[in-house]
Amino acid sequence: MKKIASFIDHTLLRQNATKGQIIEICDEAIQHGFASVCVNPFWVPTVSKKLSGAEVKTCAVVGFPLGATSSDVKAFETQWCIQNGAREIDMVMNIGMALSGDWDFVRGEIAKLAEITKANKAILKVIFENCLISKDDIVNACRASVVAGADFVKTSTGFSTGGATMEDLRLMLSTVAGACKVKASGGVKNADQAQEMIAMGVARIGTSSGVQIVSGKTAEGAY
Repeated sequence: MKKIASFIDHTLLRQNATKGQIIEICDEAIQHGFASVCVNPFWVPTVSKKLSGAEVKTCAVVGFPLGATSSDVKAFETQWCIQNGAREIDMVMNIGMALSGDWDFVRGEIAKLAEITKANKAILKVIFENCLISKDDIVNACRASVVAGADFVKTSTGFSTGGATMEDLRLMLSTVAGACKVKASGGVKNADQAQEMIAMGVARIGTSSGVQIVSGKTAEGAY
């Protein structure tokens, strides 16, 4: 299961997460060799300190989970998280503007954050929330993300009405065509799902069920 572990962003984004639980997922990530620990911005200094010296990266969500904060706020969050140790940023795109067809805005906002991450040698992942947008929107969001300089496109926050689907992942992979990477997030609960996604070309899997996945178990009711 080591191979699967290296693809996993070990995630805890619940609003009732405690410091003890954040420390625990850091310990789990180090033990299993996960790619990163993904948390809300407040916990970035704690995670960064705990992971100091480990290969596991600190990952922070920005504009989470709605994507409806201003671009300036998202930029500030990004800069603050990087200054406090985050090496990867998962931003939520402005879903309302995507649904309004304003792809210039969407692309510009992503580019603003990509400029910050690239200047700091960090990685930017763009969360679409595929369950709320059309297939055409997914294609347009992929194209906007690539042009704007994102490193990854990502299916979901795990906080809306649905998560990653194989159909959406195929569409995203074919649209970006290697110009950036694809992350599956939301509803990945067992090793069979994870292996199938990795086999098709998915580069990261965001899940709160990483330990169960690498242990060969199926998590119940968890993103």
